[in-house]
Amino acid sequence: MDTAPIEAKLREIGAQAEALQAELARPEVTADPDAIRRLGRELARLRPVVDAFHRLEETRAELAGARELRDDGPDEELRALARDEVARLEAEETAQVEALKVLLLPRDPNDDRNVILEIRAGAGGEEAALFAGDLLRMYLRYAERHRFRPEVMSLSGTGIGGVKEAIVEISGDGAYSRLKFEGGTHRVQRVPTTESSGRIHTSTATVVVMPEAEEAEVEIDEEKDLRIDVKRSSGPGGQSVNTTDSAVRVTHFPSGLVVEIQDEKSQHKNKAKALAVLRARLLEIERTKQREAESAARRSMIGAGDRVDKIRTYNFPQNRVTDHRIGLDLSNLPGVLDGNLDRLFDALITTDQAERLRHLVEEEAGAPA
Repeated sequence: MDTAPIEAKLREIGAQAEALQAELARPEVTADPDAIRRLGRELARLRPVVDAFHRLEETRAELAGARELRDDGPDEELRALARDEVARLEAEETAQVEALKVLLLPRDPNDDRNVILEIRAGAGGEEAALFAGDLLRMYLRYAERHRFRPEVMSLSGTGIGGVKEAIVEISGDGAYSRLKFEGGTHRVQRVPTTESSGRIHTSTATVVVMPEAEEAEVEIDEEKDLRIDVKRSSGPGGQSVNTTDSAVRVTHFPSGLVVEIQDEKSQHKNKAKALAVLRARLLEIERTKQREAESAARRSMIGAGDRVDKIRTYNFPQNRVTDHRIGLDLSNLPGVLDGNLDRLFDALITTDQAERLRHLVEEEAGAPA
């Protein structure tokens, strides 16, 4: 395959990195912490590509020397050694080119954002609510393991520890890039604790994953578009946990969306959280419209925004977790529910990259997209 277009792109990225380095050295920039952070993030994004290209150039220089020795070496022993070295370096060059293609794939602009996760009990009554609670704890444990900052923004529970609905913000660099494939229907198969006959029940919970929206990205006219109602926060079973009107319910007239957040401390804090969730939902609606407008061939096989597909089954009797999108089985269900999700997430990300790379290669070869 002709690698000239790839190399041209790599040299362009190298020039961008050099320009950023020069910009960071300017006195007016060194005195501006915001500019340093912004330029530093951009340089950090380009650095893996630049470093990988430098390694490729070094490999190619070694390969040229090995080929010369293979063809014109002074004796057969050296030529034989050179032939082995050429084979090794050619394989290394191929692997480095493939790795660079992955690095050059269009980057999801939302990958570095914080995440808003919504978890809701589905079919299965109280058992579905208990499973939703399991998923909530799983994501909280994952966030803690990776030093993300999880915050439960809203929680509607049941009397025996289940979760009807939870909204969680997970903050930290790369949070969305790790969690973005979790949206969809999760299914559990197990014997409920209340089941005396030992029959296995199947229940579901749905997860929605949204990148947190910047305030400037979603225009909301608070006076015209919103109705904001306040009431007293309440705890489990309707018990009052606050003697002031701090719970906030926001209704967005243009979309019909309703967000309700309650916190024990502050009405203003609840309103800010509710507006953050509303902006994320409105941004997700727009992103869904864009995805639907794309051709099917351009969509990732993972389906990051598909909320309805059954994506994963948690089978307790068999101690197995199955991700149906990529056919991956893991025999460590307790570990997964304890937040050990990296094998799943890494496999999903790798599969998504491979699929996008395949489409890129087809487009370069002139295949229909």
